Amino acid sequence: MRETMRRITSRNQEIRTVIDVGASDGRWTAQTLDYFPEANYLLVEANPVHLDALKAFCASRPNVSFELTAASDKDGHVNFDGRDPFGGTAEPTDSEGAIQTRAARLDSLVDRAEHLQGPYLLKLDTHGYEVPILEGATTILANAGLVVIETYIFRLSEEALLFDEMVALMRSKGFGVVDMSDPLWRPSDQCFWQMDLYFQPLSATVFQSNGYP
Repeated sequence: MRETMRRITSRNQEIRTVIDVGASDGRWTAQTLDYFPEANYLLVEANPVHLDALKAFCASRPNVSFELTAASDKDGHVNFDGRDPFGGTAEPTDSEGAIQTRAARLDSLVDRAEHLQGPYLLKLDTHGYEVPILEGATTILANAGLVVIETYIFRLSEEALLFDEMVALMRSKGFGVVDMSDPLWRPSDQCFWQMDLYFQPLSATVFQSNGYP
């Protein structure tokens, strides 16, 4: 991840607000602060197990705040399976172990905070629930300089997109892939499991050339 961020920041990428969805205890943001130290940060996490850690993380960083909520395509409530602290997922229907948690559109969260201005860096680590989140972030996407999405080679659920489907979806929204990081292979058979894809707007300078040099 650090090597990828180094490459991206070497192109003088402007980011004023970082929105970290699936923030857990703030560990991804802790690294990203090294590359965008002047940006404001909004950490969005649905699992209450991380509440104390998020409070402590934000207390010592005046430019970082958090919302204990599930990002979604609507404001209200969704079911959330939080049995795995670092692998929780929002559920469209009742499931064993799911709790009802507050849900909010990312656009709504940003609208309520005047200091969270674009260009945005939007990061999703949301285990197959990406589509509803993106549908609730249309204003953010319209002013996003970088989008980082954890994508999967195998289908986690009926609603989850495979990596090629995610690339196609983001392309339809005006974004293309510029980098990747954190590939992961599943232990049982060493098959390629997931990776983080980095998207920038197709209007970005990097897409003005299709050559290799």
